[in-house]
Amino acid sequence: MSVHKTVVITGASQGIGAGLVKTFLDRGYNVVGTSRSISETTLFDRTGRLELISGDVADPQTAERVTRAAVDQFGSIDVLVNNAGVFLTKPFLDYTIDDFRRLSATNVEGFINFTNPAIRQMLRQTSGGSIVTITSSLTDHPIAGVTASLPMITKGGLNAITKSLALEYAADNIRVNAVSPGVVDTPLHAKNPREFLKSLSPMGTITAVQEIVNGVVYLAESANITGEVLHVDNGAHLGKW
Repeated sequence: MSVHKTVVITGASQGIGAGLVKTFLDRGYNVVGTSRSISETTLFDRTGRLELISGDVADPQTAERVTRAAVDQFGSIDVLVNNAGVFLTKPFLDYTIDDFRRLSATNVEGFINFTNPAIRQMLRQTSGGSIVTITSSLTDHPIAGVTASLPMITKGGLNAITKSLALEYAADNIRVNAVSPGVVDTPLHAKNPREFLKSLSPMGTITAVQEIVNGVVYLAESANITGEVLHVDNGAHLGKW
């Protein structure tokens, strides 16, 4: 991996996103991170290779501002990590259409808003690029008691478009992959009992943020992998346990 490539990371202020920012900086990348209020964060050491931009991924103007900042500040977009996501569980009959619109706005429209200008920029650069999206192993293997039907419409759609775009842009050397986590040790699960969380995979463990980050970096830098959905989920996608 050559130094000073540029990565754009959505949902970058905490959890997996914050881990991605730190790891890509450590690997010599320029990083443009975005989330709703990231410009106020004190989580990161400010360096000349880090740009933080606040905004909602569901707003196309956020993607335009982030893309422009990456190109103006660093000259390229080589990697996009679509990490921003919303997740909530309810019995199907309790979900509202407003719940679905909220999920779709962040998870699906956010993906489109950022992936479109990133691919346009990668095509202009003619040097290829890499897009990695965070999805969910629940799309492959629902778990009894984890009622996530509406979020999984959106996450399953991301798995599907990952494969479609991988084929569409393979000849341009733009690779499109996804990482599919199970239960990750993030603020999302801060109030959930750990023993219950451990029961949600056959290995009986909770995934550390860095394991997801490592999967993203692997796909971002693996020149021959495209259209892959990499499960980092302690075996949760395999079936009944």
